[in-house]
Amino acid sequence: MGDQGFGISPDMIKYVAGEIRAVVKLGVQIGLIVGGGNIFRGIAASSYGMDRTSADHMGMLATVINSLALQDALEKQGVQTRVQTAISMRSVAEPYILRRALRHFEKGRVVIFGAGTGNPYFTTDTAAVLRAQEIHAQILLKATKVDGLYDSDPVTNSDAQMLKHTSYMEVLEKQLRVMDMTAISLAMDNQLPLAVFNLKNKGNIARVVCGEDIGTMIDH
Repeated sequence: MGDQGFGISPDMIKYVAGEIRAVVKLGVQIGLIVGGGNIFRGIAASSYGMDRTSADHMGMLATVINSLALQDALEKQGVQTRVQTAISMRSVAEPYILRRALRHFEKGRVVIFGAGTGNPYFTTDTAAVLRAQEIHAQILLKATKVDGLYDSDPVTNSDAQMLKHTSYMEVLEKQLRVMDMTAISLAMDNQLPLAVFNLKNKGNIARVVCGEDIGTMIDH
């Protein structure tokens, strides 16, 4: 949503597409998961009385809206892209089929995985770890609005220290809110490395992919 209060910022989505295009040009196979919080947050809606399952399904549909917007932005920049959704909606996008996703990667396409896991009570973070495991990704990148993972909330604590490297267990024990605990546990069980960094610094995705010391690395 960029600097807007909600919705999709055309400038921001164009910027994100450009950042992804730079990585694709390096010859890297890339899968994407986009959240839906700029449109609708299921867990927030459930807090004011909406049934959690209904709210989460609405949140999943919000991620599909963002996925289609990002697909459009990427294809305008010449990047072949496919959207696959965990909830079947064949006239809008492909259903999520692992072998088809792998074939898209082989052909040099970017695959956007929409609608989370297709199940309520699971976050987009957990969906990202799940899809990363299924496609045998080497690393999961969490592009966010802060420079990395801090030992406490930098907004409320001016002495918060950024962690350059930490373990899954430390994240779980200290309940560092980089991802929900289910996602971190799943990554730990499968030894999937996680990198957390600031999306708004131009070129950061490519820097992380190329191995530069950007943001925070979480592994065993």
